[in-house]
Amino acid sequence: MTPPRSIVVAGESIAGITAARELRERGHAGPITVIGAEECGAYARPPLSKAVLKDDRADSTLGYRLDGLGIDVVRSPAVTADLDRRVVATANGREIGYDALIIATGARARRIAAPGQRGETVLRTLDDARRLRTRLDAARSAVVVGAGFLGLEVVSACVARGIPVTVVDVDPPLRRILGPFVSGAITTRAEEHGVRVIVTGGPAKLTGDPVDGVRLAEGTALTADLVVTCCGEVPNTAWLAEAGLAGPHGVAIDPACATAIPGVFAAGDVTCLRTGGTRTPFWSTAVAQGKAAAASALDLVPAGPPLDDYFWTEILGLAVKVVGPLPPPGEPDLVEGSVPGGSALLTWFGENGQRTVVAYGKRVPVPKLRALAG
Repeated sequence: MTPPRSIVVAGESIAGITAARELRERGHAGPITVIGAEECGAYARPPLSKAVLKDDRADSTLGYRLDGLGIDVVRSPAVTADLDRRVVATANGREIGYDALIIATGARARRIAAPGQRGETVLRTLDDARRLRTRLDAARSAVVVGAGFLGLEVVSACVARGIPVTVVDVDPPLRRILGPFVSGAITTRAEEHGVRVIVTGGPAKLTGDPVDGVRLAEGTALTADLVVTCCGEVPNTAWLAEAGLAGPHGVAIDPACATAIPGVFAAGDVTCLRTGGTRTPFWSTAVAQGKAAAASALDLVPAGPPLDDYFWTEILGLAVKVVGPLPPPGEPDLVEGSVPGGSALLTWFGENGQRTVVAYGKRVPVPKLRALAG
């Protein structure tokens, strides 16, 4: 394969920014164009549900920069991709040609409001976080739909402000991801902090127009000043509809982050693995895939796999770091420290030799966690 002369990175996400930087690190001297959808430019998303909800001074600390790399940045979203002509069109009417394309348009918040129903609150962008922070300032009660990482981080922001909060999901908090043991510990911690945890028998529906409550599958109605939907994300693939690249789980990639179309690669939350359709929308995986996609676009061997099984969250003042296959089954095989005391190291030993290690409120450097997981 002849190395590409010009490369377009569609998406100013962490995956896209990582890919652009990696292209230069790997020696690509040709034109690189990064297409972004937000006027404010690229920024870190993990702090949006943590530091940004606490303090508006955090807003100015999030930006990612590409200064000094000779990269053309277009801040107008990609709207179509003509794979035959090798051209990406943007909303402002620009057509940008490429020899290689890296798709990194990320995802958007999944919404559950009825068609035409106004006032659904979600958290995905910096603007979302700012709006939510303002609403938290005025709220006297809150309901959070979704007890995953994002939902529990929003719950934590409510508790920190003294706002009575209820969290609703069809499963106990984080059970689908972290298994029954850690889920039980987190549920207990939440309830000790005054959080009302409701496990419902089916999808909840938003009520009011604008939204002012939730109706559970059992018929129970909950009302609150603030209702926040934290029900996952949807890959941003609408602009690829005519290209035929995307399925219901996103853009399918192989272990080298290549799509089924020669010269087209993808990375980050917009992707799924071609085998099994698995999605892993974590920050660390987006970084790993950005690097892999850049290497593959240059016909080089990626330095590592397209998945990184490390992630972390902070729930009610407790940091939880995880390395290894998920979800870990049943009770951990090894417990160091005290789970009720909020400082423990938990280890599960898999049949294939892989380990899952969870630092539950315990300060353990990430390299050590990786070493323990093997």
